[in-house]
Amino acid sequence: MCQVWHPRIGKPMSRRGAATLTTPDSRYLIVRGRLWRLSNPQLAEPQRQAMVNQLMDARRLVKAAKAANDAASLRHARAQVQAAKVALGERGPVWWRDGAPDYNRHLVSNSPYADWFDTLQDEGDGQQGARRS
Repeated sequence: MCQVWHPRIGKPMSRRGAATLTTPDSRYLIVRGRLWRLSNPQLAEPQRQAMVNQLMDARRLVKAAKAANDAASLRHARAQVQAAKVALGERGPVWWRDGAPDYNRHLVSNSPYADWFDTLQDEGDGQQGARRS
């Protein structure tokens, strides 16, 4: 099960128990204290869905290539994953145009979002989120 970092207690919890946490500018998803670039919101829904479908197909090919211990197929499948992620805007050139740098895969605590992340409160209980290092 994929885990998400709980902002109040500073420990991982299951994704089922977590709300999706994104940065205020909607550029990143935060998972276990790390920033992951979101898809380009300017993509039309049919185009975005087609890219997601290609990404999922490529990930299944990665799994099959690993199971078959086929290095050539694995390289090809990983290249397909990369191409789909670039097309979605999750990798490659950033999709925003304000000149802000990319913090993809950076720890939130090592980014301009650190102070914001530290001030998150857990559903009105008055406790602040703990900064992770």
